[in-house]
Amino acid sequence: MSANESWRMSVDGEEFEVSQPDNTPGSYDFIWLTGPDPGYGFGFTTHPPVQADTAELEEAIRDFLSQVDPDTGHIE
Repeated sequence: MSANESWRMSVDGEEFEVSQPDNTPGSYDFIWLTGPDPGYGFGFTTHPPVQADTAELEEAIRDFLSQVDPDTGHIE
C-alpha cells in the first residue's frame, strides 16, 4: 500500500480502515468501523520505523481491542 491509500482489515469479527500518513514510515492510523463510536480508533508506529506486515497490524488491533471497555466501547 502507498501512503494515504487506505485499506480494510478484519480481525476477530471487527472491521478497521487502515491508512499510512505521508512521510511517516512505519506509522499507521486505524479507524474502528464496527465500533460504537464513528471515527474512533488508534495509531500505531513500528520501532524502528519500517513497514509492518499483516501479522504485526493484526497484533496491534488485538492489543487495542483488549483495552476497550465493553460497556463504553472506549479505552478508559
